[in-house]
Amino acid sequence: MADSVFSYFAELLRSNPVVPIFITLGLGFWLGSLKIKSFSLGPVTATLLVGVVIGQLDIPIGEPLKTVAFMLFLFAIGYSVGPQFFRSLKGDGIKQIIFALIEGVLCVVICIIVAKIMGYNTGTAVGLFAGSQTVSAVIGVGGDTINSLPIAPELKHKLIGMIPSSYAVTYVFGTIGSAWVIANLGPRLLGGLKKVKAEIAEIEAEMDEGEFAPQPSLIVANRPVSFRAYRAETDYFNKPRTVIEIEEAFRKLGHRLFIERLRVKGEIVDVEPDVKVRKGDIIVIGGRREIVVEEAGIIGSEVVDHDLLNFEAENLPVTVSKNGAAGMSLRELRKADYMSGVMIKSVTRNDVVLPLRGSTRLQQGDVVVLVGLQKDVAAAVGEIGYPDRKTETTDIVFVGLGIGIGCFIGALCFHLGGIPLSLSTSGGALLAGLFLGWLRNRRPTFGRIPSSVVWLMDNMGLNLFIAIVGIAAGPTFISGLQEAGIGLFFAGIVCTSLPIILAILIGAKIFKFPAAVTLGCVAGGRNAVAALGAIQDNLDSTLPAMGYTVTYAVGNFVLIFAGIVIALLV
Repeated sequence: MADSVFSYFAELLRSNPVVPIFITLGLGFWLGSLKIKSFSLGPVTATLLVGVVIGQLDIPIGEPLKTVAFMLFLFAIGYSVGPQFFRSLKGDGIKQIIFALIEGVLCVVICIIVAKIMGYNTGTAVGLFAGSQTVSAVIGVGGDTINSLPIAPELKHKLIGMIPSSYAVTYVFGTIGSAWVIANLGPRLLGGLKKVKAEIAEIEAEMDEGEFAPQPSLIVANRPVSFRAYRAETDYFNKPRTVIEIEEAFRKLGHRLFIERLRVKGEIVDVEPDVKVRKGDIIVIGGRREIVVEEAGIIGSEVVDHDLLNFEAENLPVTVSKNGAAGMSLRELRKADYMSGVMIKSVTRNDVVLPLRGSTRLQQGDVVVLVGLQKDVAAAVGEIGYPDRKTETTDIVFVGLGIGIGCFIGALCFHLGGIPLSLSTSGGALLAGLFLGWLRNRRPTFGRIPSSVVWLMDNMGLNLFIAIVGIAAGPTFISGLQEAGIGLFFAGIVCTSLPIILAILIGAKIFKFPAAVTLGCVAGGRNAVAALGAIQDNLDSTLPAMGYTVTYAVGNFVLIFAGIVIALLV
């Protein structure tokens, strides 16, 4: 009876492959979100393992769905990093680009050497590289390359089947080990944690040197902006004070606070520089919450005035696209006339939050979140760039033609000495994303893809692809692990750790990067998002982010295409 029920459900899944695909996706994300202390498998590895288990039922799934999912993922990656990638090709980013290229070469060379020493075949080598460097996209790119090789179909199938099992064995240390080596061993290689923190303190002091140095609004924490009402009742108001006088008094204290609303003689009035405030009037102050609470004592006690506080304040992300704003430091931006009444809540670059330091310089494509009254924010937006207001609309023409044309170009094949050379559809989709992401950044009036949609394309695309890979690899997964042997795990440790250690030393000794920036560069060059968080926690600073963004953009491109190199050379 039990056998017949099992056979019925197994046949049901084989006849309706959409069911096991989405079950794998859901269980994979759930399992990947579970944590034992600080350890978690992550959605990619968990989805792969769930797929392998369900794949033991020998469920046939066609290639087109897997390919479409993977193309969506690659395009989303390219679209996300494209602006930073092309922007880094000029100016101060050149050193970090060269560093990221060197780190990528170290990862490839060491992986090839280890694979040769261990006698691994092409599929195992690709899986070893993908897992040890935690570049899940290499599973698809490497498989595409193997599929294009002039070898027997049976051998292609075997080699491609080895990739996910090798990836699964090496990925766990690739994730945990890279974060530990960079965040914990890294500072020791650079002179010790105490020395690195002392250097960070010196750099941060220099970054904040100047008129706005004492302002808590330029500190590491990303603290929210607040609007609060206070009654004018201190001796400061023994004589009437104009709005501009009060704001100037705050500036003399080293802070940047604004008067946003007024109740004068019981009536709500518009805020103008020469409006006079007397004892008993109520003032709405806007600024960082901790500064407002600390410094509002020069005015008086806080009051509850619902009508006065009932106004619309803009909290608007703005993409930096104007030449005047690009290149400005935050100190210079905040002193600009058009920033009167406007506060900077955060600055992100490639979804990485930058330290809000006075000397942090804006680049085209950065997203600055401005807070203030709508009229004040509107004036600032016109000088900074393009408002990135929340919308659910995606430019599907842009996405569809972008991926389609990119894949078409990637599919073109040229022969050199009898060897077929091609970017492959994978490479074409990635390049299309890079170019169109850059183009959207330069001309932000078209090609909009909301960040939530980019996230869905990235995560859903990759994990849908991984789910299908796992299900397809299920029947041969165990035999692949047995063939690779336990030595594969230790090979993965070498391929993860050695490039990181060498890159840290190269960054410090040859490129002369500051220690925190060196660690950020190393994490970015191998796309180790978890490592960046671990570094910042260990150093109590966001300064490593200054080395992460450029190298992350370059590393994405280099490591994905390195999968092609591994497949061709091993």
